[in-house]
Amino acid sequence: MTATAAKTAEQTTDVPEIADPSKVAPKDARELSKLFFDQLEVLEEGTPEYQYARNTLIEMNMSLVRFAAGRFRSRGPEEMEDIVQVGMIGLIKAIDRFELSREVEFTSFAVPYIVGEIKRFFRDTTWAVHVPRRLQEARVQLARAADELRSRLGRVPTTKELSELMSLPENEVVEAQLASNGYRSASLDAAINGSEDGEAALADFIGDEDAALGLVEDFHALAPMIAELDERERKIIHWRFVEELTQAEIGERLGVSQMHVSRLLSRLLAGLREGMLSTT
Repeated sequence: MTATAAKTAEQTTDVPEIADPSKVAPKDARELSKLFFDQLEVLEEGTPEYQYARNTLIEMNMSLVRFAAGRFRSRGPEEMEDIVQVGMIGLIKAIDRFELSREVEFTSFAVPYIVGEIKRFFRDTTWAVHVPRRLQEARVQLARAADELRSRLGRVPTTKELSELMSLPENEVVEAQLASNGYRSASLDAAINGSEDGEAALADFIGDEDAALGLVEDFHALAPMIAELDERERKIIHWRFVEELTQAEIGERLGVSQMHVSRLLSRLLAGLREGMLSTT
């Protein structure tokens, strides 16, 4: 056995065997963590001994994740499971970056990492509609300002009052208010309370399918083909289908007969139709 290996073996014996690290009380975990961090500094990364010490630290300090996630308990049990999983990522990052030489308690070092990871999760994944980061942050500031003014004034604050407290122009406050609407969404299949038959859904009250939407793709396909026409042909198309002139009126503008305009239109439409069919 080499001197280095002997030293490592001697140092790992200082670490106690813990049957179930997740059941260690937080107070005991605080003291035991110091021993395991001390071992991580001398053990070679990737060895079984190093992995044991690191994994034990993670399991012992899971109570920090539960503590940090507790402030978000209002989001419901289903989302809490995701919050704890994300918090574990923050805990692992804190363990990998912690150094005893900092002379700070690991709990004080780890909690900001855990909370930061959870907040990043909310910021990046819980918006029903994607909005710029600037507006996501403005929404948080807006919520705080609105709560403060509502408790101070006893009523809903005006945009001007919010603007003064937030030190933002009124148009930016309005923009933040609009962006807040994108934080949560309602299902179109959600039942509407108070409906006569008790089975009405939100989708029943917010419009119907617009058949004209199907033309959007056709317009996009036609645009490059019309752009390839010469100026005279584009004018004929514009006069007939935009200004809705008759063939006789178009003939007067071109100085040709109505029959000639009819043949020109037939040729143009046949070419566009052929182009559309080949595109599809």
